Amino acid sequence: MRTISQAEDLVDSQDPHHPANLICTLCKQFFNSNWCTGTGGGISIKHPDTGHLYVAPSGVQKEKMKPQDMFVLDGTTFEYLRVPKGLKPSACTPLFTACYKYKSAGAIVHTHSLNAVTCSLIFEKEFRIKGVEQIKAIPSSRKDPNTGKVLSLNWDDTCIIPIVENQPHEDQLRDPLLDAFEKYPHTCAVIVRRHGIFVWGPTIDKAKIFNEALDYLMELAIKMHQLGIPPDCDVGEESSYTSKH
Repeated sequence: MRTISQAEDLVDSQDPHHPANLICTLCKQFFNSNWCTGTGGGISIKHPDTGHLYVAPSGVQKEKMKPQDMFVLDGTTFEYLRVPKGLKPSACTPLFTACYKYKSAGAIVHTHSLNAVTCSLIFEKEFRIKGVEQIKAIPSSRKDPNTGKVLSLNWDDTCIIPIVENQPHEDQLRDPLLDAFEKYPHTCAVIVRRHGIFVWGPTIDKAKIFNEALDYLMELAIKMHQLGIPPDCDVGEESSYTSKH
């Protein structure tokens, strides 16, 4: 195994798309979006060439993160290849590795989104919303018969994201996460009640798109709920609920 000094080449790159640099950029964006404040949340990205897993550390303010703060794991054994001095690995790491192992993820985003937390108070076991254009950004259970490519949901499909119960320690969420994988094999996200959301995708670009689309949908669902409109009602039924007020 490399020594810590020898492992510096794992995070030293001028390429803005290198995982060590990109995690810093995205963490700052997510901080500015109020998704990852107070050191909460995290991101992990698999290097597309080496397969190494880059994980943001615990306890570092997201807007101040540097490439040298990154932990790096072997993508097969999940053993640490790089451990930055003086920092602790993210408590999300067992959840990230579960997504890599069981969902073939290329990246995972974990935020403490206020919309996700609020939706976890409104919905019981599933977040559900239907008939919204932004749903087309979310993958479905269908595949193209010719290419095998995963198809997106249609705008009038129902988007369903499972909700699991929070636990005293983040690593204790691994078993509930695995249960959600089994019950919802095609989901790209899991909401944790009163905590936040985990979103994954085959690449960081896809995971970012899924996360942004879901946050939009969750915000809309909250507003629909406030108007008394069930977010998963059929298109055209909205007036039957608003007319009651």
